[in-house]
Amino acid sequence: MLDIKFIRANPDLIKEAVRRKRLEVDVDRLLALDAERRRLLAETEELRAVKNRESAAIPTLKGDERAAAIARLKEVDGRLAAAKPALDRVEAEFGALMLEIPNPPAPEVPDGRDEDDNVEVGRWGAPRQFTFAPRDHVAVAESLDLLDMPRAAKLAGARTYFLKNEGALLHQAVLRMAMEHMVRKGFTPMVVPVMVKDEAMTGTGYFPGGEDQAYRTAPDGLNLIGTAEVALTAYHAGEILPEAELPKKYVGISPCFRREAGAAGKDTRGFYRVHQFEKVEQVVVDVADEARSREHHLAMLRNSQEILEALDLPYRTVLVCAGDMGRGQVFKHDLEAWMPGRGKYGETHSCSTFHDFQARRLNLRYRDSSGEVRFCHTLNNTVLASPRVLVTILENYQEADGSVTVPEVLRPYLGGQARIGPEKHDRKREAPAAVVNI
Repeated sequence: MLDIKFIRANPDLIKEAVRRKRLEVDVDRLLALDAERRRLLAETEELRAVKNRESAAIPTLKGDERAAAIARLKEVDGRLAAAKPALDRVEAEFGALMLEIPNPPAPEVPDGRDEDDNVEVGRWGAPRQFTFAPRDHVAVAESLDLLDMPRAAKLAGARTYFLKNEGALLHQAVLRMAMEHMVRKGFTPMVVPVMVKDEAMTGTGYFPGGEDQAYRTAPDGLNLIGTAEVALTAYHAGEILPEAELPKKYVGISPCFRREAGAAGKDTRGFYRVHQFEKVEQVVVDVADEARSREHHLAMLRNSQEILEALDLPYRTVLVCAGDMGRGQVFKHDLEAWMPGRGKYGETHSCSTFHDFQARRLNLRYRDSSGEVRFCHTLNNTVLASPRVLVTILENYQEADGSVTVPEVLRPYLGGQARIGPEKHDRKREAPAAVVNI
């Protein structure tokens, strides 16, 4: 949400943001409602002032003057009662439209319609040159008894899976590695609620507009989260934080649920795009300073790049175009890891800056050194999501004999196991060794 004063002062900028983000929002209607709302509020406040004056005067009056004052008071009450429905209607429509107004993209954000128009700004590593015909992650995982999707489909429908044996252990390993990496970076580890109220979804910008992607527990009015960002960012909703406590840096791990509405026929093979997954997410809450927000953004982006580099996975960094950004994002980078089975890079991370967009919706504020209460800035970024990251691990680390080499950084979490082979072998392992620093 933006400050209505900013919208009034910059209507052309807001209309351009609507155009660039490929949204449909009637900015002129919002401004007309704002003017009508202010008029009705002023009228109501004046009537209340008259009512207060008449009420205060009545005890001092007698006879005809008292009767006349009582009559005037009844008239004012009637006008107030008549004005309330109109004000309620205008405020409801105004509030709904305010939630649809997008944050203007930063000046350096490129124009574009979708992910095809994102701009590559860097690469790390080179795609592996195989001496054999590489298989995709499904073929690799099924041959090693790491994955069972047919039985999952019987139980839960499409885009579901069982991870088995080393597949399950790799899943847990990458999540644990990511959490420990972020704790070393000074982030507070959190396990978060995975069911949240509408207020948290609206506050973080997922509602309105994302209802079709969320699983909802209708009897309870709760929503299954698609990212720990929702709970972490809303953690201090409604609070006024001391400036001395900022920035707040949180890293959360959670199951995540997305309906993938509108994705019919897209990425249907394997577990690149599924309904349930687990993710480690980093969130920063800080003072309202654009320069500091940019510093956080780049540091958070680097945290995730370090994860891919520790796994020795080739990736590219893209600056996301305006049409591929969310309503609240000012600036956004994606990381895309090389996936041989797809023959291209695939998104694994998204790093977003919101400025005070989410904080205004959440009423998340801080008191600065001068005593002024201001809205915070918020940012978030994927640290790692699994099983999507397993797509690129299984495909990049497969060998000609059908085995998969375990990335060195993950071996301590698998009892030192360096290879997952196709032959039947003893799956007993030692306890995980000491953590390996990235």
